[in-house]
Amino acid sequence: MLHAVIMAGGAGTRFWPASRSELPKQLLHFGGERTMLQSTVDRLDGLIANENVLVVTNQALVPQVAKQLPQLAPHALLGEPCKRDTAACIGLAAAILLRRDPDATLAVMPADHRIETDELFQQSIRHAVHLVEEEPGRLVTFGIRPTYPAESFGYIERGERIAPVDAKAEAWSAYRVRKFREKPNIALAREFLSDRRFLWNAGIFVWKAHTIDAALARFEPQMHQHLATIAKSAGTPDFEEHLHREFAKIDGRSIDYAVMEHHDNVVVIEAPFQWDDVGSWQAVARTRGFDASGNTTSGRHLGIETTGCIVHNESDHLVVTLGLQDCLVVRTPDATLVANKHDEESIRDVVEQLRQRGWTDYL
Repeated sequence: MLHAVIMAGGAGTRFWPASRSELPKQLLHFGGERTMLQSTVDRLDGLIANENVLVVTNQALVPQVAKQLPQLAPHALLGEPCKRDTAACIGLAAAILLRRDPDATLAVMPADHRIETDELFQQSIRHAVHLVEEEPGRLVTFGIRPTYPAESFGYIERGERIAPVDAKAEAWSAYRVRKFREKPNIALAREFLSDRRFLWNAGIFVWKAHTIDAALARFEPQMHQHLATIAKSAGTPDFEEHLHREFAKIDGRSIDYAVMEHHDNVVVIEAPFQWDDVGSWQAVARTRGFDASGNTTSGRHLGIETTGCIVHNESDHLVVTLGLQDCLVVRTPDATLVANKHDEESIRDVVEQLRQRGWTDYL
C-alpha cells in the first residue's frame, strides 16, 4: 500500500521575522489561501488516503499541525523531540509504518515545496511506484531541470537512461544516478546549467519501507538501532519515553549523506512538474510574480522610485518605500526586517544574534 511521509519539522529561519519557532514557514500562507503544509496534503488528494498520511514534525508544533490538518487522525502526526535531520526523520517513519504495513511503499516529501500541477505530481509519483514495484530494491528520487544557476540547491548527476519495461512509461525519463553533488559556487552552477546531465535535487523520494530500513541498518547501524527501539514501543504507554531517550542519542545526518550516496540502486526521474523549494524570500517572489518595476509585494504598500524589492506586510500598517532598489522589507506586528535582498542568507545570523541576546520573544 502507498503511504505518504511529509517532513514538516523545519525552522524556516531565513523567513524571519514572518517565520517563528512556533509558526515556521511550512505553517504560513505566503499570500495563498492554504498554508504550505496544507497545500502539500491537498496535493495527495485522490492518490493517497488520509489514513495513510504521516506528518513528521517538531514535537512543539504538533498542536499547530493538528489544527491545520483536522482531517488527519492524531496517530498521523509524529512529533520529534529534537532535530536530527532527514535520515532519522525518514527512518523513524519507515520503521513505524513497517509495523502497520510490512509491504508499505513510501512517498516522502517536504512540507514546504511549491509544485504545479497536482496532476503531474501524482502521475510522477505513480511512475516512481511502478519503478519500485519493478525492482523493490530501488530508491527513486526526483530531479528538476535547472532554469538558472542556483547555488542554494544540491544537484544530481544522472547516468544512463532506464529502459521502461512497461510501454506506457516510455514518455517518462528515468536515469541511474551517477553522483550527488553539493550546493555549488556560481561558476560550477553555470556549468551544471549548461550540462543536461545535471538536475536539481528536489528531495522527494519513493521506495519500499523495508528497503530504506535495510539501507539504514547497513549504512547507519547505530542510528537504525535507536530507531528500531523506538518503533518497537509504538502504540504502547512507553513510546514517548523511548522516543525522547533514543532519538536524542542519534547523530543527525541527511538522507543523502546517510544512504543515497552509498546505495547501489538509485534512480532519478526528471520531473515534469514545476517546482520550487521556497527556501528564501526570493523564491516567494518567484511564486508571487513581479509588478512592472520588478517588485513583489503583499499587504499595504506604497512604492516610489522603488525597483526590484520584496515587501511583505502582515497588517494594515502602511509601508512606504522611497528610492529603494533590491531591498527586502518584512513587517510583522512585533518586528521589522530591512535588508539587501541578496543578503538573505545572513538572516540566519540575525536569528542567532537574537538568541545570544536572550531576545527569545522575537524567535
